[in-house]
Amino acid sequence: MRARRTIVAMLCAAVTGVLAAPAGAQQLVDAGKEGDGSGGLAFVLFAVMVFIIGFALFFMDRIRRRATEETRPPGS
Repeated sequence: MRARRTIVAMLCAAVTGVLAAPAGAQQLVDAGKEGDGSGGLAFVLFAVMVFIIGFALFFMDRIRRRATEETRPPGS
């Protein structure tokens, strides 16, 4: 059963890699042009991405702390 789970996990990782490869080769926002505002758009999208990652890390840590508090024996 464990071998089957490993094979399925590896297959899922391979499929994800194949499907994500074209997105990595594209430049979604071209910030190199001048005068069309694309530099500002690139900055805003980058800032939004940084805040999303920060909030995700904050909530993941909060969930981890809550889980360890629930499993900790009383009085410790």
